[in-house]
Amino acid sequence: MARYILTGAPGAGKTALLRLLERRGHAVVEEAATDVIALEQALGRDQPWTDAGFIDEIVALQKQRQMGAGDGFFDRSPVCAWALGEFLGFAPSPALRAEIARIDAGRVYERQVFFIQTLGFVTPTAARRISYPDALRFEQVHLETYRRFGYELVLIPPADLETRADQVVANTPFQ
Repeated sequence: MARYILTGAPGAGKTALLRLLERRGHAVVEEAATDVIALEQALGRDQPWTDAGFIDEIVALQKQRQMGAGDGFFDRSPVCAWALGEFLGFAPSPALRAEIARIDAGRVYERQVFFIQTLGFVTPTAARRISYPDALRFEQVHLETYRRFGYELVLIPPADLETRADQVVANTPFQ
């Protein structure tokens, strides 16, 4: 399977890039964290990311989506969940450790990861309440975490959306 991860800091343009890749006919898998946040907020938990169990909820949804998907582009992965937990100050849970071991042993994702670099600003949403300076710090945590787990990062710099999509596709067999 050719499963490619798109990752980067909040507000870097991953979702817009994923939408364009989808429009071009590529299979895509949505980010789990935003959906977990939306559900938790609908249930009355305004800041679910303050609970350590939040990371495990993300990982469970990521696994469910990955297990039902074939080739394509994935908006984040369990390595991102690890980076998020680290950024938030949570120790990796047994569930997160097990999922990292599973994706590593099974070579679930390509080792080449597309790191979508920040656009120079962050637009707040109900789920994205991070400042730009914190987003930059989070970006560094992501970079370090992926490198620590042995992934090769393909940096996708700020540019117009079409150019970014072309750069991603040019580094895959999907053409």
